[in-house]
Amino acid sequence: MQVRELAVRDAYEFVPKTFPDHRGLFVAPFQEEAFVKALGHPLRLAQTNHSVSRRGTLRGVHFSDTPPGQAKYVYCPRGALLDVVVDLRVGSPTFGRWDAVRLDSTGFRAVYLAEGLGHAFMALEDDTAMTYLCSTGYNPAGEHGISPLDPELGLPWPADLASIMSEKDTSAPTLAEAVADGVLPRYDACVAFYERLRAY
Repeated sequence: MQVRELAVRDAYEFVPKTFPDHRGLFVAPFQEEAFVKALGHPLRLAQTNHSVSRRGTLRGVHFSDTPPGQAKYVYCPRGALLDVVVDLRVGSPTFGRWDAVRLDSTGFRAVYLAEGLGHAFMALEDDTAMTYLCSTGYNPAGEHGISPLDPELGLPWPADLASIMSEKDTSAPTLAEAVADGVLPRYDACVAFYERLRAY
């Protein structure tokens, strides 16, 4: 499995080898050995999520209070999507920076984002599925969002697709508003949390 760190610190792309034959295809989108080598700790798994989206559906930018936060390892078992990671950790060297990876059911690339990072994606095809391996369970009181259409972020959504969004995402604050409200994770707290994970 090939691994590379994205332009956002503490986010990684994992590229597994696929094995097609006359029956179909086999692939292992998550492999613990490669993950531990890249991150220095195993993936804590508390919950798996699965979403299905119409073409043009835009979900995010979502993040959680950190600690404990919610790390995510995501891949696309059906269809295709543009996956975006945004650094929302105040004080981070890559604060406000984003990176994007196309995830699809051909290459089965996966993206890992550590606690404190923001996550969003847009479905590029109808009936696109996203699978999330999550380090913690859903915590409604600790879940937040940033507008995926914030012009200051300038996220790379395809211009030819209409954005189908939830009411929650449509009304989410801009990055500047979230900074002013003091709701974003702090980089130093996130790094201390990552170090505790590596110490186990």
